[in-house]
Amino acid sequence: MTDDQEPTNQGPRAESPIDGQADGQADGQLDGQLEELLVFIRDARGFDFTGYKRSSLARRIQKRMTDIGVESWTDYRDRLETDAEEFSYLFNTILINVTSFFRDAEAWTYLQEEIIPKILATAEGEEEIRIWSAGCSSGEEPYSLAIAFAEAMGLQECLDRVKIYATDVDQEALLQARAGVYGTRALKNLPEELRDRYFEQNGTSYGFRSDLRRRVIFGRHDITRDAPISRLDLLVCRNTLMYFNVEAQREIMDRFNFALGEGGFLFLGKAEMLTSSDRFGVVNMRQRIFRRNSRHALGRAPAVRPRPGSAYGEVTTGANGRKRQLRDSLIDVAPYAVLGIDYDGILVSASSAARTQFGIGVQDIGRPFRDLELSYRPVEVRSVIEQATNERRTIRLTGVERRSADTSESQFYDVVVQPLTTASGQLLGASIAFVDCSAQVLLEQEVKRVREDLETAYEELQSTNEELETTNEELQSGMEELETTNEELQSTNEELETTNEELQSGNEELETMNDELRIRSGELDETHTFLQSVLSSVGLAIVVLDDRLTVRSWNAAAEDMWGLRADEVRDEVFFGLDFGLPVAEIRGIVDRARTDDVRTGPVEVPAIDRKGRALGCQITCSPLVGESGGVVIIMEPIDRP
Repeated sequence: MTDDQEPTNQGPRAESPIDGQADGQADGQLDGQLEELLVFIRDARGFDFTGYKRSSLARRIQKRMTDIGVESWTDYRDRLETDAEEFSYLFNTILINVTSFFRDAEAWTYLQEEIIPKILATAEGEEEIRIWSAGCSSGEEPYSLAIAFAEAMGLQECLDRVKIYATDVDQEALLQARAGVYGTRALKNLPEELRDRYFEQNGTSYGFRSDLRRRVIFGRHDITRDAPISRLDLLVCRNTLMYFNVEAQREIMDRFNFALGEGGFLFLGKAEMLTSSDRFGVVNMRQRIFRRNSRHALGRAPAVRPRPGSAYGEVTTGANGRKRQLRDSLIDVAPYAVLGIDYDGILVSASSAARTQFGIGVQDIGRPFRDLELSYRPVEVRSVIEQATNERRTIRLTGVERRSADTSESQFYDVVVQPLTTASGQLLGASIAFVDCSAQVLLEQEVKRVREDLETAYEELQSTNEELETTNEELQSGMEELETTNEELQSTNEELETTNEELQSGNEELETMNDELRIRSGELDETHTFLQSVLSSVGLAIVVLDDRLTVRSWNAAAEDMWGLRADEVRDEVFFGLDFGLPVAEIRGIVDRARTDDVRTGPVEVPAIDRKGRALGCQITCSPLVGESGGVVIIMEPIDRP
């Protein structure tokens, strides 16, 4: 799913994590403790769960608290502060990774038969097809997308044109996804011909084919705060939104609207709905497939290409001081602040405006850019640099505010990050330009103020239509009540789906445990059969007693000698049995073997076998290894009259 946004509406209040809480403790106090815990997790580890639904979130945290025996939110926060590894266990409990290949087969069939052909029909020539799987978990979903497009357009064309971005906040799930190796159970719903075509078997595991695997790019991404991937033809985010509250869902949908190109498709989970309908049109409500409306679409940004012969187009190998000086002078006289960052993230140049506005000195040239305050204030640009260089495109941030510490006045900048490459496409570094747009922002603010004044005047003119407005408000109120009821029903549906996924996750854990127990039981049966075979193969009569001196084992030779079957004597006290051996006479060597933990005997005692014949019987006792107080008795006939 696939971590730092402002706190949102709390949603349903969490129940107390323990039954022993004082009855008089207010629910509001418990809510406050949960919120404090969430803020602590966000500040300590960068995982922002404040946008998640409180009911399911509280339930998952309480499950982890119960597992480790912690009774209150406060105590659990103390546990997190003292045990850094507990964060990993908590995140694995909260982030439910329930997925499979082509999950919800009917929806995937519609996607393959109706949506993918439309995407291919609108893609021009050799244009790249961009897909994003948000909340990819352990990778089954993006690999399903790769298979679907390879089946629709052919493997080679898919390798040439399709790029799939797969993101999640769970690092452990991403590690498994990057490996692309799955067991037989994970592929049980995949048709055999697809499995043979797209997976390579290695023992009991199957690895996704390597050439198509390289078209899937995995990365950690939080859909609630990180910049979205842009210019998408298809965005798949299934059974992820239902964990967030309504306000967080709206913010996520705003990001998805920005990410999709004109006419791009959005594929949601079966229990998820859009929080607003003005930005997306319904393609198929049953299968939860939507399309971005054209009036909200933004055209694709043209790819950034280096200009041959420009200052950043070629790397000259000769020592040409005058050209280098000219190039540095051109940067220095730029009318706005410009910084040059090399491939290793080192600041190599800064224009005069940059030195003046941001206080960059000569001593800063050659330092890692991440060590400078400018790398994270007034805006975090390190991640933007990484995105721009990875995607080889220019990224622009508009209206970034910078407040002066001395005068408390604000300046506004448009920040433009552009990758610098050679003519052959080799990455050299990046340039960062801070273009002062304060006048434009102030003008926009003034326009906004004038607009607000006009709106106030318009509201005053509308006072003559109060009757009509009253009727309209009543109708609107009724509509809002219906919308509220609809949202409550949708919330209940999402909660049920969340609970279902939790149950499915628990069921998979139980199935795994059951398989392990079945294997262990088979091993025990095999060991027991082997031991019985060994005892039966020994020609001497052997009896095994436990620490209470009851019979645990009575082999076939003992049955033949004394005439008692094993099922007749098992769990019976040995010295209470009545057969041809005078057991009282061997009590001493049995007790000595048990107490001294040494082998005793042999001693010879007279006995009578099952046929009534007198014989001499040599008795040897050995302590039973691994069971305190147990003993093994070996009985060998030595004389027959």
